[in-house]
Amino acid sequence: MNIYTLRQNYRRQNAWGLLASIDLKFCNHNLTQSPKDIRKFVDEICRRIKMKKYGPLYLKKFGESSLEGYSAIQFIKTSSITVHFDDKISDRAFIDIFSCEFFDPFKAKEFSQKYFRAKSARMKILIRR
Repeated sequence: MNIYTLRQNYRRQNAWGLLASIDLKFCNHNLTQSPKDIRKFVDEICRRIKMKKYGPLYLKKFGESSLEGYSAIQFIKTSSITVHFDDKISDRAFIDIFSCEFFDPFKAKEFSQKYFRAKSARMKILIRR
């Protein structure tokens, strides 16, 4: 699927929103453990997919043993962006972007993979109606 086909399907289904779930593996460990870099990522992804932030970023490292890692949530004018990092197994990142306004999830995936220097990336897209 490409952005043009996705946009047509979105319009044809009279969609309420779009969800992109991006899974990254083997990210740069230093980037996924840096609050400064995580904040910069959220700022930049909002800019790249043309979403306006609503309120402050909530960023916290929590969990226990193998489930510990940073998580972040940024409300946007049209919904939210959430990011979860797993620094114990394969330096993984899980990014969910949901918006009631159409955006380009392919740009989001490409930027996320480059930013965190992930060796692999996959994405699932869901049109919400």
